[in-house]
Amino acid sequence: MAPFATLCGIAVPLEEANLDTNQLCPTRFNKVPKGARFGQILLHDRRFNADGSEKPEYILNQEPYRHAVIAVAGRNFGVGSSRETAVFGLIGFGIRCVIAPSFGDIFFGNALRNGLLPVRLPGATVAALSDKLAHQRRLLRGLDEIAHTGEYAGAIRRFEDDAKKSFPWFYS
Repeated sequence: MAPFATLCGIAVPLEEANLDTNQLCPTRFNKVPKGARFGQILLHDRRFNADGSEKPEYILNQEPYRHAVIAVAGRNFGVGSSRETAVFGLIGFGIRCVIAPSFGDIFFGNALRNGLLPVRLPGATVAALSDKLAHQRRLLRGLDEIAHTGEYAGAIRRFEDDAKKSFPWFYS
């Protein structure tokens, strides 16, 4: 494992709470041999369409975040099963450090054993870091709040379509 002295690089906000190991590394990839391919497995179902093409709206598929070495995450990061492959996915992608208010206990141990630095900070501190990253992201991309929201138009439309199918009586 690569030693830690100083880690400098791009940080990506992954603010969702309870991001579990099954989302970080879907079950069907658990038998993949440890190695470079794990970078493609990380958050696979969120990053890729069924045909294998990237979902351009997902943050890890966007510049500069596709080169992130630090993740600033929500509470309970890595909860769920004892899947060590979740750690392999983060490392394979290039992430060496995850900052969060709390971690799944087994994930935390797996991270330390495999060279991923899990850093617990108070929730307010992590929220402030995430807020700074969101503002930097908009500045880097030249987006005001409306344009930033517009980036999620496809996801919003899909949500509305699903809601109309699930609750047709609400939309009539």
